[in-house]
Amino acid sequence: MGIAFFKRFRMEFDLEGTEIPSPDMPAGYRWQAWDPALVNEHAEAKFRSFETEIDANVFPCLAARDGCRRLMREISRRDCFIPEATWLLVHQPLHSTGKPCRPDFCGTVQGIRDENFGSIQNLGITPAHRGHGLGTCLLLQSLAGFQRVGLSRAYLEVTARNAGAIRLYERFGFRRVRTVYKSAEIPAI
Repeated sequence: MGIAFFKRFRMEFDLEGTEIPSPDMPAGYRWQAWDPALVNEHAEAKFRSFETEIDANVFPCLAARDGCRRLMREISRRDCFIPEATWLLVHQPLHSTGKPCRPDFCGTVQGIRDENFGSIQNLGITPAHRGHGLGTCLLLQSLAGFQRVGLSRAYLEVTARNAGAIRLYERFGFRRVRTVYKSAEIPAI
């Protein structure tokens, strides 16, 4: 094992006086509000979203189903957990018979309170569902949840090599306020 350092940006967003638009959800997708009975579905969506991404190196728990389940349970049990900013995205197209197909939990985000900030945790979309604007939908839904509980600022951290996510956050007005480095053990080559 070796130690690697990953460059990450803390990005912040001013919620005060900002009207968060309602997400325009593509056909076949729906929201699932926080429900403790769905902690495993959040964990599975998190695992499938991050297992092959750089963040699985930065946070090794994201590379394993058990790690994602532990992480999801820990987040949801914290006193600072914000259910209003925690969502699942569900893809449930109709079968040719007109009946709904089995639901696919394809996106997840969690929100916590960190002093006077809403902190976005683990926003992820599974690979098969990327490119439909679903990351934008989750981001907006989580920010609206922070507003509903009275928070005036939000932040997140993003790995510097995740250019797509950085573009998404900057497009919505997030600003880089700090660079941090996260150390992680990685297998030796």
